[in-house]
Amino acid sequence: MSGAAGTPAATEAKFPLPILALTLSAFAIGVAEFVIAGLLPDIARDLSVSIPAAGQLVTAYAMGVVVGAPLLAALTARMRRKRVLLLMLGIFIAGNTLSALSPHYLSLMIARIVAALAHGSLFGVGVVVATTLVPENRRASAVALMFSGLTLANLAGVPLGTLVGQVYGWRATFGAIAVLGLVSLVTAALLIPDVAGGGAIDLAREFRVARQPRVLLALLTTVLGWACVFALFTYIVPILEDVAGFSPRSVTVILFVIGVGLTVGINLGGKLADRGLMRSLVATLATLTALSLVFGAVASTGVAAVVVIFLWGMAAFATVPPLQTRVLDTAREAPNVASALNVGAFNLGNAAGAFVSGAALSAGLGLHAPPVVAAVAALLGLGAALAGAALDR
Repeated sequence: MSGAAGTPAATEAKFPLPILALTLSAFAIGVAEFVIAGLLPDIARDLSVSIPAAGQLVTAYAMGVVVGAPLLAALTARMRRKRVLLLMLGIFIAGNTLSALSPHYLSLMIARIVAALAHGSLFGVGVVVATTLVPENRRASAVALMFSGLTLANLAGVPLGTLVGQVYGWRATFGAIAVLGLVSLVTAALLIPDVAGGGAIDLAREFRVARQPRVLLALLTTVLGWACVFALFTYIVPILEDVAGFSPRSVTVILFVIGVGLTVGINLGGKLADRGLMRSLVATLATLTALSLVFGAVASTGVAAVVVIFLWGMAAFATVPPLQTRVLDTAREAPNVASALNVGAFNLGNAAGAFVSGAALSAGLGLHAPPVVAAVAALLGLGAALAGAALDR
């Protein structure tokens, strides 16, 4: 029974409450994943490690997602989807509580990996649930709504978490994230429908799906596109402080500006992907390549650097809906595992981008290197997307 425009029924039809609950969970996970960039200098100083070594906490988290996403997708296949979501949120809370209590670098890395294990399955299951709650022609927008939790994390959570870390110490930030995870768990328990699992996963069949060229190219595009994002974003605070010359408090404001760009970008990306999936993917990756190079050229110019990094953030998160929807389109017969694999692909890109940029810094190439690494990764991702489009034809 449909409601008139503006009524609660119409609002719920447009933005189903379960998707909004998933958005809140995505917000919590997004803060945990991205706030490390704002805390990097503080963690490095407190734990007496270098900036590149602190940056490897990003790589460790990402690899935890890469391993955990397909493994937990298989282990939880028979469980009802709501129970999987609540279990993953419980693991997430435990990992961030351990992070808040970590006395040294190794224990923090282990705690980050524990939190990361929940990341992949939560997003993988969440995407499948979200796309079943809306019509076929609004799937990308549903994904964009869920993943807007990530952009809201960057818009509000990361600047606030960075400020909390500067004032009270980085451990307080992770304690606050654990509390946020608890709120997300309660909300999910109340609002997420009790969707049945898909039964045991036929791993042989799933490996056959993963070997299909279109699926491999879609996953490769995700890896390369997000290698670009984390090659630059992981080290954005040191670049803004040491190259652009901004103060730590000014950088907190700039992180908010970047978050605005991410929020605009992911919603724009969802709308463009619904109109033309591959066209939007190719266009955003081309734009991301160009803006990475431009940022490297203007990083020391202050205001111009902020303008460019705002636009770069828009382009970066505009890739999320088409990348996720593309993988689901190429592996429709195995949506749960395909979605989990793509979450793993996102984080493999995160790990690769952070690692390569960190290696460039350790080799003495300086803070102008991450934008170049980002541009190369985006260009390679563009090539993979074009190859996928050609294979479609």
